[in-house]
Amino acid sequence: MLAEITTIRRRFARHGTLDGCIDEAFVAMRGLGYEALIYDYTPVPYDLDGSIMIPSMLKLRNIDDDMYDYWCDRGYFRIDPVQLVAAHSSRPFAWNYDDGADTEIRALLNETTEPVARYLRERDLTRGVTIPIHMPRGGYATVTGVRFGAGEDVPRDPGSIAQFGLLAHVFHDAAYAYYNRSALSPRLPALTERERECLRHSAHGLSAKEVARVIGRSVPTVVMHLTAAARKLGARNRTQAVVRAAHFRLLDN
Repeated sequence: MLAEITTIRRRFARHGTLDGCIDEAFVAMRGLGYEALIYDYTPVPYDLDGSIMIPSMLKLRNIDDDMYDYWCDRGYFRIDPVQLVAAHSSRPFAWNYDDGADTEIRALLNETTEPVARYLRERDLTRGVTIPIHMPRGGYATVTGVRFGAGEDVPRDPGSIAQFGLLAHVFHDAAYAYYNRSALSPRLPALTERERECLRHSAHGLSAKEVARVIGRSVPTVVMHLTAAARKLGARNRTQAVVRAAHFRLLDN
């Protein structure tokens, strides 16, 4: 097993780019019988209201680009049964949108999730296996292999899923090294570095006057930055802005 992991790591390392890693993963997945790849990541799995966050990055292979519009811009990601299962589990699982299929998502197929099911059925993206990846600091990714057409022939045996799971985890470890700032930031209005700096100091209990002294700016300037940050975060006051910024990991260095 260790030799296999080393071999896979070397294959990913030779590319040096995120898209190169994804292309290599797709080639390997095709060897396992999958026909399309979906890879997504968000640094914060849940919004403040408990709903699933729209991913900061969504990468597709052999799937129409309009999926990005539906899942990210129209919010299908938040009601995707596969994501609803994956967000609460670290266990790989097979799924199937065909009528009567008994998989992990069956209990979640209802009126709320019907738009997702309809989209996938219309495009024959009804069967696959998803590997949830929950990172130590809260980041969350899924690697999904898709098979086209109707039927029950998703690889549900433990050996096949374990092999795909190994590939997915090694791939994600390699790909994560090439994430840019956009991928590592939640899909929220971007804070400037000065706004983040002022919030960090506020989170440590400093007043606007004390923050001004630390960063070498005037008090009105600090207040301006804090007010702008609160507005972007939809916060009513400075305290709420700090809480929201911390939740979304915007105070990380």
